[in-house]
Amino acid sequence: MFVLAELKDNVRIAPDQFNLKLVDAVRDEIDRKLANKVLLNVGLCIALKEIVSLKDSIILPGDGASHTEVLFRYVVFRPMVGTVMTGKIRNCSREGVNVTLGFFDDILIPHAALQHPSRFDEAEQAWVWEYPLEDGGKHDLFMDVGEPIKFRVSREIFEETSPIGPPKTENASQNNSSTSAAATATAQDVKTPYKIIGAINESGLGVLSWWDQQNKDEQEDDDGEDNTEYDDEDGEGACEE
Repeated sequence: MFVLAELKDNVRIAPDQFNLKLVDAVRDEIDRKLANKVLLNVGLCIALKEIVSLKDSIILPGDGASHTEVLFRYVVFRPMVGTVMTGKIRNCSREGVNVTLGFFDDILIPHAALQHPSRFDEAEQAWVWEYPLEDGGKHDLFMDVGEPIKFRVSREIFEETSPIGPPKTENASQNNSSTSAAATATAQDVKTPYKIIGAINESGLGVLSWWDQQNKDEQEDDDGEDNTEYDDEDGEGACEE
């Protein structure tokens, strides 16, 4: 789930940081620059692990800051495809179930990757697994917000993003409806730099309470069988005497 990425960067240290040791100033600047940021095709940066090497610092003409080439290792969140993870349901929509890990929210379980058959309940705004019973009936199992859920990573999506400016307008006299439409279009253009696609359409995956209850029921059945065998052995012994 977490990996070490070896990265190289040219770190700029401002003059007001010259009172610090170079390694401490570089460490602070790297964390300020990368912590909680997504690097394309690398993952979500969490924390600096170690600095591998520092080259000689230089000061460029017209710039009072120092520039140092640094090789370092950074802890990155990037689970491998096939990894089983546990999060909490953030919300549900017709698109599927959105899951959060607390520090990472861009996880989607598409409706096609839910337990089958499932339906979306408009009133509850939740997906429901129609669990088949032995008598041919169905038992509704809801995927409620806040419930712990276990899923498997099926794929990852990286998208290159760039800063988005204010919506462009042809002239200042444009009416409010056009401005609102432009703002909506701009909002739709916002891309998620890193997204994880998950799946729960296999045994043992899904809302944890589903399987916890099933395990309890199976345990109770096993205990009942053990007690029956024990009583039978006692009865046989009494007859022999």
